Amino acid sequence: MERFDTVVVGAGVSGLTAARFLANHGHRVVVLEARDRVGGRTCSELVDGVVTDIGASWIHGIDDNALYSLTRAFDMRAVEFTVGSYQPDGRPIANYGPDGARLDDRAAAAFVTDLREVDAVLVAVIDVAPEGSSYADAIDRALAEFDWDEERAARVREFLRHRAEEQYGVAAERLDAHGLDDDQVEGDEVVFPGGYDALARGLAEELDVRTGHVVGRVAWSDAGATVETEQGAFAADRVVVTVPVGVLKADDFVFDPPLPDPVASALAGLEMNDFEKVFLRFPERFWDADVYAIRRQGPSALWWHSWYDLTELHGAPTLLTFAAGPSARATSEWGDEEIAASVLASLREIYGVAVTDPESVRVTRWRSDPYARGSYAYLAVGALPEDHEVLATPLGGADGSPGVLHIAGEATWAEDPATVTAALYSGRRAAERILDRELDFAELAPEAPASTAS
Repeated sequence: MERFDTVVVGAGVSGLTAARFLANHGHRVVVLEARDRVGGRTCSELVDGVVTDIGASWIHGIDDNALYSLTRAFDMRAVEFTVGSYQPDGRPIANYGPDGARLDDRAAAAFVTDLREVDAVLVAVIDVAPEGSSYADAIDRALAEFDWDEERAARVREFLRHRAEEQYGVAAERLDAHGLDDDQVEGDEVVFPGGYDALARGLAEELDVRTGHVVGRVAWSDAGATVETEQGAFAADRVVVTVPVGVLKADDFVFDPPLPDPVASALAGLEMNDFEKVFLRFPERFWDADVYAIRRQGPSALWWHSWYDLTELHGAPTLLTFAAGPSARATSEWGDEEIAASVLASLREIYGVAVTDPESVRVTRWRSDPYARGSYAYLAVGALPEDHEVLATPLGGADGSPGVLHIAGEATWAEDPATVTAALYSGRRAAERILDRELDFAELAPEAPASTAS
């Protein structure tokens, strides 16, 4: 049995960040990864010369964001695409009403004004929401403050419900009222034409990463830890587990002894979502020019309501939409062609016969991925926002020690969960606790910083 100072489980951004910091400070570290690649839920595919991020895509807000600074240090070219947080405006968006006709500028502005007014009330409603309230409950309570006709309220309600679905991949009834408390974006958003997984590959350089190692059991005690895989067992003074919540809760991933409270209770309050990307590449553009996104209102937009124009990013006419929450659950057993046909039917309600058949279709399947079991975690009804941080409580070790078992990952960072930013910061936090010192992200950058992103 090989022995290390620290075993890190999972070679996503969180695990690689923790491992890189620890290795930089003299620890003997091994990273065990079930897949045949690094990156976890950052995954970039190269097909016919086009890079497609089938996992994480955006940095949601680059102002004072260490993640953005790190991507620049790794020479990852960035392109501004500020529409990934379901903004109602701020960038050109083509809005279509329930009748399929595009809203004129005046109607679109009035709709956005309604949204802003309800959002301001919604914040106050959520602040006093009783425990066990859902985001759907909060929406209804906020709208009840306005003396609007049914149609006007319905348009705002559906936008807010779609926002919950697109931000967290879950129906508003299943998301806790506080589930979008973190939904604040500071600064522009960016995406990466060369692929987001360049970050993980950069972090993994010179680390001891063992791919194809599926971890089934993590045994821990005050004396240390043993991590068992199909390729053998590894012993260490401590272990950092960075697998997704869906894997943490799976029967074939065992903690021995089981996680104690309050960590176990915090994990119980988090669930993996249903959120898949649908990429459609067309021979030519048939949609509105010079827009970031297309949005549809009304009953026909129950599933497919938002499309994002990736033409500039991909160099070919491409639309991205999301199967999010209810639509992802309903179509989980559908084939790619069946999903594409459903999406195209919605587009034809707007653009008619101008909609051509796509040249290629790519649908992600994160829910059925055994090493993810969903795209990212959300706060289930009745859970508390602090459950994110409680899940990362160090366990084991003598009094005054840094702990033996550490859990990290996007779900353990309360300020901005469900993002690569959260994964990065949670990985640093685990390393800081083990090393008992503050750490600077500049330590992770290549020795010779490259040119800045554009």
